[in-house]
Amino acid sequence: MAYHIPALLDESIEGLNIRPDGVYVDVTFGGGGHSMKILKHLTTGKLIAFDQDEDAGMNAPEDKKFIFLNQNFRFLKNNLLFIGIKSFDGLIADLGVSFHQFDEPGRGFTFRHDTPLDMRMNKSNPVTAASLIQTVGEPVLADILFKYGELPNSRRIAKEIISARKDNPIATTGDLLSAIRKLTPVRQEHKFYAKIFQALRIAVNHEIECLKEMLLQALEMLNKGGRLVVITYHSLEDRAVKNFFRTGNFEGIAKKDFYGNEETPFRLINRKVITPGDEEIARNNRARSARLRVAERI
Repeated sequence: MAYHIPALLDESIEGLNIRPDGVYVDVTFGGGGHSMKILKHLTTGKLIAFDQDEDAGMNAPEDKKFIFLNQNFRFLKNNLLFIGIKSFDGLIADLGVSFHQFDEPGRGFTFRHDTPLDMRMNKSNPVTAASLIQTVGEPVLADILFKYGELPNSRRIAKEIISARKDNPIATTGDLLSAIRKLTPVRQEHKFYAKIFQALRIAVNHEIECLKEMLLQALEMLNKGGRLVVITYHSLEDRAVKNFFRTGNFEGIAKKDFYGNEETPFRLINRKVITPGDEEIARNNRARSARLRVAERI
């Protein structure tokens, strides 16, 4: 199994509009698929890659144009300034979970196997999905499930989980599935479980907060004419990126100047979101939910 097969690879690299002497940032290095392709376009340029998962470091190439940082991209600006990078010409983010994280036993990202309920992208994070479930109150858990899993019956699900943990700790993916089994919709098990696991994973890793912090810092450091390329995999991420690219804020409220003209820091390269074609989905079924947006700094 490959460490990760990047979705929309050609489309995202084209979206970056790479200059051979430019400075680029890959904030989700993973298996290095996007980075390797970017490096082929660089001559005197530089590529800085981020990944908070220490396992990703094993994929880092030996290339004088490349720097790998084992860091969370929410600290984008400070880490770039530390190595002397004050601005850049393009940034790519392929959000979500890598194949490696999904498939590695013990990471707890999937309900296909009964493994410890972990879900940490950064293994030094003290909070796991199991510890989160064991410590939060019912209203907080219900809010996590509703906000990040968009589950309408989040209160009932939270109640079942809290009730189950009183008898035995919910320590594995199997424990969690057992706790919610009676609420599982018939013939919709996969979708139901996926939403619950997504909600817990986002909460454990503070994914939405990190994304927003990174985008704000990227806007601050992106050169004029530079591009942001972001691939999302669920509506919460995509909504944040869509609003930010259109208006420069996450509320999606366009600011207007004195004359009533809308002010935005970006020009949209693709007004309609780019999705994988049938051929790519046939090769890589996990790419089916990928959504690509590209914006250029004005």
